[in-house]
Amino acid sequence: MIAFRRTRTFAVTVATLVLAAGTASAQKERVNPDAATIADFKKRVAEYVALSKKLERTLPALPDKATPQQMDVHERALGELLQKERADAKPHDIITAPMQRIVRKVLRPVFKGPGGAQVKKEILEEYTEPVTVKVNGRYPDTVPLSTVPPQILKGLPDLPEELQYRFVGDRMILLDPRAHIIVDYMEHIFP
Repeated sequence: MIAFRRTRTFAVTVATLVLAAGTASAQKERVNPDAATIADFKKRVAEYVALSKKLERTLPALPDKATPQQMDVHERALGELLQKERADAKPHDIITAPMQRIVRKVLRPVFKGPGGAQVKKEILEEYTEPVTVKVNGRYPDTVPLSTVPPQILKGLPDLPEELQYRFVGDRMILLDPRAHIIVDYMEHIFP
């Protein structure tokens, strides 16, 4: 009788462990497969922002009521510091290939769905002249900044206030508005 209870207890214990292992495995499968890529993207963004803030602290502070000229000088000086510090930066250092796949996956339903043609039209309306997109390149002063429709922002990872998503034709850029430079970009954003 004692041997039967031990065998039964052992069988229940094994069954519980098998069930627990299966549940843990099922929970692992339900984890967002894109989470690691998005975390990596956010880490890269945070590293850029930390560098930008560090470099900006080396510049004379802007007065409380800075003139447009003072702001422009400050912006250009920060841009030059970032360009020197990130001289080896290249496309897709921040928006990596796996992150680009996620962005396309998120934006595909926006552009293909109801109203998608209108969203694309709104983005392209502001693209008034060809713009050379280059990492660390200055965003042209003569080209208006595109607005980013809310349905697009809703699906993308949030950015700190130091960076913005923008569009230049069929490219999505990460713009540093305080330095007016293109931090990174991805091409062929429209499906």
